[in-house]
Amino acid sequence: MIFSRDENRLCPRDVLLFYEQLLLPIGYHIPWHQNRHPSIIRGMAKSSIHSGNEPALRAFGSAVRELRVSRNLSQEALADLAGLDRSYTGGIERGEHNVALINIQRIAQALDIKVATLMGYANL
Repeated sequence: MIFSRDENRLCPRDVLLFYEQLLLPIGYHIPWHQNRHPSIIRGMAKSSIHSGNEPALRAFGSAVRELRVSRNLSQEALADLAGLDRSYTGGIERGEHNVALINIQRIAQALDIKVATLMGYANL
């Protein structure tokens, strides 16, 4: 069953179980079969309910938002300039993502400032 019984929508766990039932009997190796928990599949990001409470992430996100607004850029425009997804940029501004160094550099470049200036603006 691919659809969740409760809400009639896709449920990742049910999709994984469906593929296991389909592929294992015919001899295919499934990378996640040994570890059946979907959030631990290699390459799948685990969300953290605690990341929004991290002061450094909130400070960095606030700095990005203030600098973006001061330059009259929308989240979408900043994301395009930085080569990032708009929803990811929004998550950064809300302090939900622990941003990789390369993405910090891309954001600083899109805002036309140095990384050190961006970090200084966030008091980090």
